[in-house]
Amino acid sequence: MSAFSPAAVPQTGTIRLGLIGDNIAASSSPRLHVLAGLQNGRTVTYDRLVPREMGMEFDALFAHVAEDGYRGVNVTYPYKERAAAKVQVDDPLVRAIGAVNTVIFEDGKARGFNTDYSGFIAAYRAVRGDVAPGPVLMIGAGGVGKAVAFGLIALGLAEIRIADRDVAKADALAEALKAVRPELVTRTGPEAAELAAGASGLINCTPVGMVGYGGTPLERMHMAGAAWVFDAVYTPVDTPFLKDAEAEGLTIISGYELFFGQGVDAWAIFTGLPLDHGRLRQDLLKPE
Repeated sequence: MSAFSPAAVPQTGTIRLGLIGDNIAASSSPRLHVLAGLQNGRTVTYDRLVPREMGMEFDALFAHVAEDGYRGVNVTYPYKERAAAKVQVDDPLVRAIGAVNTVIFEDGKARGFNTDYSGFIAAYRAVRGDVAPGPVLMIGAGGVGKAVAFGLIALGLAEIRIADRDVAKADALAEALKAVRPELVTRTGPEAAELAAGASGLINCTPVGMVGYGGTPLERMHMAGAAWVFDAVYTPVDTPFLKDAEAEGLTIISGYELFFGQGVDAWAIFTGLPLDHGRLRQDLLKPE
């Protein structure tokens, strides 16, 4: 997470937050931030902001929230890269990633951060500790894919295969990664199945498997020989991709852990207020 320290939120009044994205009806982000507020005796509103449902293009909606009293917003699929072009990004690593998922409005400026990056690193280390990733197949080179790929660099990545139907996007990400780690071995292509053989880690950074997006990004037959798997999707937590991986005996890193990690890091950026992470986890598991 960035070392940025926001100005203290006012001690009274509602903290107004939101999430800009498509297909976010099942997101648990509103509940996470409301519960984080309750730990601090604060009222938090956290709005789901879907451009098409609001009759706005992304650019117009972003301008609206910037001017309408929001403390900050999270940004999710498919707008993270577009958001990065609209904000001040102080962290050179986040500039290299080229995608932001957390924006704070302060002092007349919109500042962008990427807590997917920090959230993924925390999720990986919680399950695999200091074990290096090994060769990784990552499916999807969009906003979350960029953050996860740079997270893998921090975890000791030596080889990555990037599958995306837009091969130019995969190639651009591979070049950005090699600029940070010149010795990195990269392969790219449009089909995940053709890049899977010999991969130790299998990662889904597409919306495939999410509520509203059926299917799996990689069939079980192509998982043989891998050691671990991560799915950025967390609605549902048990995606077909993860179910197949579990049946193959792979170590599972759930997208829920990325959701939780990016959420608590975003809360720190939005407010600077403390959190009891264990209590927040327990509260999120309780029926609404």
